[in-house]
Amino acid sequence: MLVKTYAAAVHGIDAIVVTVETVVTKGMQYCIVGLPDAAVKESHERVRAAIAQSHFNIPRISVVINLAPADIRKEGAAYDLPIAVAVLVGAAVIEAPDLDKYMILGELSLDGSVLPVKGVLPMAIEARAKGFKGIIVPSANATEAAVVNNLEVYGVDSLQEVVAFFKDNTTIKPTVVDTRAEFARASTVYDYDFSEVKGQENVKRAFEVACAGGHNILLIGPPGSGKSMMAKRLPSIMPPLTLGEALETTKIHSVAGKLRRGAKLMTVRPFRSPHHTVSSVAMVGGGANPKPGEISLAHNGILFLDEFPEFPRSVLEVLRQPLEDRHISVSRARYQVDYPAGFMLVASMNPCPCGYYTHPSKPCTCQPGAVGRYMSRISGPLLDRIDLHVEIMPVPFDDLAAKRSGETSAAIRERVIRAREIQAQRYASEPEIHCNAQINSRLMSKYCTLSPTATAILKRAIEKYDMSARAYDRILKVARTIADLDASAEIMPQHISEAVNYRSLDRSSWGTALG
Repeated sequence: MLVKTYAAAVHGIDAIVVTVETVVTKGMQYCIVGLPDAAVKESHERVRAAIAQSHFNIPRISVVINLAPADIRKEGAAYDLPIAVAVLVGAAVIEAPDLDKYMILGELSLDGSVLPVKGVLPMAIEARAKGFKGIIVPSANATEAAVVNNLEVYGVDSLQEVVAFFKDNTTIKPTVVDTRAEFARASTVYDYDFSEVKGQENVKRAFEVACAGGHNILLIGPPGSGKSMMAKRLPSIMPPLTLGEALETTKIHSVAGKLRRGAKLMTVRPFRSPHHTVSSVAMVGGGANPKPGEISLAHNGILFLDEFPEFPRSVLEVLRQPLEDRHISVSRARYQVDYPAGFMLVASMNPCPCGYYTHPSKPCTCQPGAVGRYMSRISGPLLDRIDLHVEIMPVPFDDLAAKRSGETSAAIRERVIRAREIQAQRYASEPEIHCNAQINSRLMSKYCTLSPTATAILKRAIEKYDMSARAYDRILKVARTIADLDASAEIMPQHISEAVNYRSLDRSSWGTALG
């Protein structure tokens, strides 16, 4: 007897419908084809034990399973449940006339319980797109799948519940999530707030400029000056996720298996902070069983690299192309996948190996030339993609002891949102441009024109500090963002002056005192 059930396979961050074709005849054979990985091949033992422990009596049978399309690699244990249902129907143990209306996903435990799986959200999206009436998933994944509207989502805890569902589909109530209400309720809830930060007004301002224009930023300062502490608060001043961005971000984390049990939509921009021992594969994605890397998990959010020069050079260099293209293509002998990677890079570092080169009171103990060697760990092309270089100093005691609170993240975020709205209107005819950091030379010449006074200020700064040509474009982009924060259609001299101050590392004198 031929039985068809339906599951899905994840490719990149999207899903493809997989037809589980099962032929059950008399005999004692079990064969599974269709490019399965080891976990899928091992489903035989799990399915057999789960059926027995669920008190279903199956005669000796021969089972041949084909996972179509056969040229797509099938990975993981999500095929256990559709295979078990197909075997039960094929062996005439149960009847399921509505089997073709539902996609079925789930890993089976030996006792017949259903365990959660990865990538349920893109699978649910694909199920709706292909016209399925509903999807049956583990209970732990039900709220994740229920984010998809116009699709019945049924969460189950055991194989027996699935069988009971097909006998009488009123036994399990569908899981319902009001996506828009949940999103609106949680989209402005943050764990950290800038009101808790004492002092560091210049750094807060730099963060505001960076978020307003989508600029990458590098913090340089001695240990204990608050670099990591303030970076963690950056998501609280970024523009809230749109519903589309939240759905895309949640898909990525679902495929990577990073969603918490019972999670729905991600409502806050992601903040990823990998350790400096991270490998290139963990950073960009891929592996034997391909999954998104840190740069994709930071999509629509922030990738924070603390102790920037301590990262291996090979890891840092793989960031260059994603920073420009906002996506990463991972090509291997057996597969090629594309992952989104539209993140804002925030990096921090000490000014020298001992950390006290720029400290106002503690002397630097590094040997001559150490600062230059330390900075050379970061390549020029990578620094070229970082718009703001901000020096940060330790907070004075009077600021630490002050009882007054700083400006709240909500107040800063309002200004950032207004600036982003100006940019959205400006670049409405440019589908690939969303903020000032992404503009090209053509758009710079159109929107970053300077008055004679502003041009003179920029010329003096470049000549005085011996800045490179690459600093010119970055200063103009940042100045355009500062002007947007002031709701100014023109870039004024004060905007250029502030932007110049955010290019510390382009000054030829920086780091040469000990070199």
